[in-house]
Amino acid sequence: MKATGIVRRIDDLGRIVIPKEIRRTLHIRETDPLEIFTDREGQIILKKYSPIGEMATFAKQYVESLAQVSGHAALIADRDQFIAAAGGYKQLLNKSVSRQLDEKVHNRETVMATRGDRSFIPVCDEGNEDYQHEAIAPILCEGDIIGSVVLLQNDNKARMGEVEQKLLMSAAGFLGRQMEQ
Repeated sequence: MKATGIVRRIDDLGRIVIPKEIRRTLHIRETDPLEIFTDREGQIILKKYSPIGEMATFAKQYVESLAQVSGHAALIADRDQFIAAAGGYKQLLNKSVSRQLDEKVHNRETVMATRGDRSFIPVCDEGNEDYQHEAIAPILCEGDIIGSVVLLQNDNKARMGEVEQKLLMSAAGFLGRQMEQ
């Protein structure tokens, strides 16, 4: 554990403010759910809660099926990182989503783009952008954004079209409904 040197008091309602610097560093946004843990030494540990992360095993199986059916690399991300990958780009697993991807998902935008298009964005900040085509859809659960489904293609000649868009929207809708149950 790393000491920050920051001390905060609990108010009369039992609340404590997490400093802005820490929220920014850990990408904690207003309304983000936090999970609370305690240990035997009396420490309280806050961890960002990822509802889609709870179904990581299911997501892995689903993304493998999605990659096989689509013929494209398929990825599933929560709001912060990629939790499942198949059909290529497995190096993105557990890597942070890019700020641009987070912004598109936050704005509930679906992206269908080819490298060179104005709407083309990096999906990861770590520079693994050797793909030529991308399709991105937000996953919504009870109106809240919980992640995204991403299809990537490296073949210049095989553009993504309406079929991929419908497959992507179907996958995002299905995953959102699974979380509601």
